[in-house]
Order: sequence, then structure tokens, then C-alpha cells
Amino acid sequence: MMLSDPAKKYRAFAPVPLPDRQWPGRTICRAPVWMSTDLRDGNQALFEPMNAERKMRLFRTLCAVGFKEIEVGFPAASQTEFDFIRELIDGGHIPPDVTIEVLTQARDDIIIRTMEAVRGARRVIVHLYNATSPTFREVVFGMTKAEIVQLATSAVGRIRAFAQTVPETDVMLEYSPETFSATEPDFAREVCDAVTAAWGATPTRKVILNLPATVELATPNVYADQIEWMHRNLARRDSVVISLHPHNDRGTGVAAAELGLLAGADRIEGCLFGNGERTGNVDLVTLALNLYTQGIHPGLDFSDINAVARTFEQCTGLPIHPRHPYAGDLVFTAFSGSHQDAIRKGFAVQEADAPWALPYLPIDPADIGRNYDSVIRVNSQSGKGGVAWVLETAHGIAMPRRLQVEFSREVQKMTETGGEMSAEAIWQLFSRAYLQSASPVRYVEHHLFECDNAQGIRLVVDIDGKQRTLTGEGNGPIDAAVRAFHEAGIDVQVRSFEEQSISASRSGGDACACAFLELVDGQGGGEWYGVGMDNNIVTASIRALVSGVNRRK
Repeated sequence: MMLSDPAKKYRAFAPVPLPDRQWPGRTICRAPVWMSTDLRDGNQALFEPMNAERKMRLFRTLCAVGFKEIEVGFPAASQTEFDFIRELIDGGHIPPDVTIEVLTQARDDIIIRTMEAVRGARRVIVHLYNATSPTFREVVFGMTKAEIVQLATSAVGRIRAFAQTVPETDVMLEYSPETFSATEPDFAREVCDAVTAAWGATPTRKVILNLPATVELATPNVYADQIEWMHRNLARRDSVVISLHPHNDRGTGVAAAELGLLAGADRIEGCLFGNGERTGNVDLVTLALNLYTQGIHPGLDFSDINAVARTFEQCTGLPIHPRHPYAGDLVFTAFSGSHQDAIRKGFAVQEADAPWALPYLPIDPADIGRNYDSVIRVNSQSGKGGVAWVLETAHGIAMPRRLQVEFSREVQKMTETGGEMSAEAIWQLFSRAYLQSASPVRYVEHHLFECDNAQGIRLVVDIDGKQRTLTGEGNGPIDAAVRAFHEAGIDVQVRSFEEQSISASRSGGDACACAFLELVDGQGGGEWYGVGMDNNIVTASIRALVSGVNRRK
């Protein structure tokens, strides 16, 4: 059970002494170098690791999205890993502008196996790591600080010696002081400086220093302080690429990565949609599209995010949560009535070439290949704005505001028992309520005729199953039809009239007219609507009057 005093068991993380920190006042102005570790770190976190076919499919997707650095495996871990890397190299599957990366521990046998795997590659990043934090030094390895430094530099020497034997391959070194976020800053700097010295780092032969939050232990600002401290105190900073590898144990991996960029980092490692061990690596999709919404092109192309998401799911066997930022099935969906109304109004005034400024939508779904069909969906929480949006976007019917209120009550009745109404279900309800009503009155036909300074109409209708011809005269067809109904004892008056045209693509046939009549009982009482559709606007209006008569309160 949870402790009443957790301080007896858990210690707060000590802050980094950096009183003159600069990162809080900075702004991200450009995209980092991206490195996908989906095929290594992401793969080792799966219930069932990917086979060669799925790894190749995901590799090609990563290349198509625009990743220029891809960690393709841990070749010493298994023959499957080794063979996949050889297939990439020998089969010519690596695009000329893509650099593969492989992971190795600081052990002779593993380094040798790793180098065999990458022999013949045009360019490769060899990623060396060893843990540096007090717990790992003292508990896991039983090593002193000096022994940790010696372990790292000896391994660097062996990798450097191999690189000299393969002049046709450009070998770049990446070093990770694993558990960096739990390592004393002074010692993290010491081991990193020793590594860059052992490699002989120069501005034209840089070393990637990857500073991982192997386990996320503190708030993102603490990680930013750690990164800025290293950025300001490393030797040979002009010969170093500072890389971030945040995990998400506290749920703040994206924030930690963004603040780390402000603190001086140049590069970020992570996975699509945050896959990875425990709670996952930092989510590269979210990071990239966060930049995009700030007007910075991330250098990665998620124009068809649905295709990327489906490929990821099929290759990894992991589902993407429906509320996942940008990619989830429901992230551009509003059920709340007030949200729906705000979004509908925003779309009404958003100009194509104007800066994007829609309520509740920080990015235009169309930019990442999503359509607007699911932006507003209707359930019991929805209001008139959502219902109006669905009818307008799906069928081109822009309801008058008071009709929105009236029809939303009909929808509310249908959703009170729970569940969602699809666009088609809403259309069917609207059609039954307003367009298909035939009781007590069914429209048959009408004929207009001219008379002294007035418009005459002969209106043929069925009333309670009996056909009747009603005659009326008025100042127009609608007024004449209202007077014709008076002849049958149906006393209604028109409060307002609106019409609109609906294109052929929306109506499913020829272009047609839609008429909205707001009626009031001649004896008093509230207002209600009738709606009619027809290729002829007069016929649509007469049908709207009949619809309203049938909905008479």
C-alpha cells in the first residue's frame, strides 16, 4: 500500500547548481537532427520482436518520412539482428543520404561482432555505451570512477582501430554515458571528455555525445539544467554533437526533449509514437509536429500520418491510443457541444491563406492527411453546433440557428441512452423528421396561376388519407399555400423563410434547392420548422410548408 510518508522511502532529486541558466529565455528556432531508434530500442521493447520482413518495412517507412540517421539494431544480440544489418548493406537498401547506426556495449567480443556486422557500409555510427551513475558503479558493476572511464576509453580505442582498417567506411562514434540523468555532472563531463580525447574529436570529425534520461527521475527543467551544464562545460564543444535520449517514466519525455533543445542540444533520439522500454522513448512524431505548429518545418514528412500509424501498428503489433497527439483516431474529434460550436464558427471564418487560428485545433488536420469528417462527432454531450456541422459537411445543409436548436433536441433524445450517432444516422433522423413526413398531410402536386394582383395556387394533398385540392391566393406562392391550408382548417403562419442551393456532389443527384420555413400557430404558441428539398425552389418551399404542418405543435 502507499506510504503515508513517502519521504521515508523516496528521495527528491537534487537540483543542478546552475543559477545563471539561460535556457528559460530561449526559443527553438530550428529542427534538431533526428535519429530513430525504432528498429533497436523500440524493437527490444516489443512482446514479439519484429522479424526481418517487418523490420525492413519499417526501415523503408522511416526513410520515406525523412529520417537521415536510423539505429538499425544491436548486431551482437542475435543472429537475426546481425543478418538484418548485413541484408541492409549487402542488398543495397540504404539510401545514399541515410546513415545507419548500431549499438554495442564496451566489451571486446561485442565490439568485434558489431564491427563485422557493419563492414562495407558507406557510413555508420557506432553507438558505444556504459553505465556511469553511482548505483550502477557501486551496486551493479562494483567499479570505481577511474575504472568506468578506463572501460569507456579502451572500447573507443578498439572502435577507432577498426575504423582505420576500413577506409571505405566513414565511421562516426556515438557515446552514451548510460544513466546520465542519475550521474553526477562532474563525472559525466569527465567520462565524456575522456571519450572525445580518445577518439581525437575535431570540428570536422565530431563525436556524438548522447546524454540519456535512461530513467526519467526529475522534472523536465532539471534535465534541461543538466544538458545546459554539459553544453557549457564540456571540453571540445565545437567537436561534439550533443544528443538527447529521453525516456518517459514520469510522462514528461516530450517536455524534457524540448527543454533540452533550449539548453543546447543538437540531436534527439526516440521512436515513432513513443515506443520503447517501460513507458517508452520520447515520441518523435509529437516532437516534430509540435515544431510544425510553431512555424518550423521539422524536416520529417507526416503528410500521410494515417499511413505511418498503420505501418507502425502492423510492424510492432502495438496499437496507437485514440487520444495520442496528432495521430490518434479521436484527437481531432469534439463531442462537447460548446467545443463543436466554436470549431464550426472557426471554420466559417478561416481563410485559406490566412494564419491558422481555429478553436481547439492547433494544427490543420489536412496538413497531415486527416480529413474533417471526424472533427465533430455527436453523442449525448454534443450540442446544436456539432449537429449542424455534421449536416453541413456531409450533406451541404446549413441549418438556420433556431432550426439547429430544434433539431438538436431530436438528436439528444436519440443519444440519451449513450453511444454515438454517425453522420449517416443523423441524416436519417433529419430526413425522417423533416423531409419524409407524410402524416397527417402528404404533398401530391401543385399548380400556380395568376389572378388579379395576386398569386394563386391549387394545392393537391392527402389529408388523413383523403385527397383534397385546396385553393388559395396570396402575395406569392408560399402565402397562397398558407391561405389554401386555411381552407382545410389548418391555421399556420410563416415567421421566417430561408433558402439555399445544394450542389450535386452533396445532394447525391442533381443540384437542388433546400427551403426552411419557420412557422407559428395562428392561435399563438411557439415556433417550429419545416424543411423541403426539390430541384425547383417553389416546390421545395411548398414541401417545407407541408413538412411544417406535419410538425405542428
